[in-house]
Amino acid sequence: EVQLVESGGGLVHSGGSLRLSCAASGFSFGSSDMSWVRQAPGEGPEWISGIRSGGGVTMYDGSVKGRFAISRDDAKNILYLQMNSLKPDDTGVYWCVAGCLWGQGTQVTVSS
Repeated sequence: EVQLVESGGGLVHSGGSLRLSCAASGFSFGSSDMSWVRQAPGEGPEWISGIRSGGGVTMYDGSVKGRFAISRDDAKNILYLQMNSLKPDDTGVYWCVAGCLWGQGTQVTVSS
């Protein structure tokens, strides 16, 4: 089955850290560019980070640059998002995305 399954979300205080994981199956993960997209309450989805196949190129939206780090383990077919110095504005649902394939999302809530 072709799917992406996110995990690692939760409730954290402002300034805290979380690491999101996304397990991929059913497609050639190692050959795929991957992204993280989030949606804050009442807002539309926004792209926040991407990583090219091979992992040599990473990209970040300005709102998370310097605080978040995207990485991938192609041997395990897992995408990661390390999130540090979290802020209440980081609250939302986070999805991993491969082309048109989206996971089910994981909720991140940052309390002030």
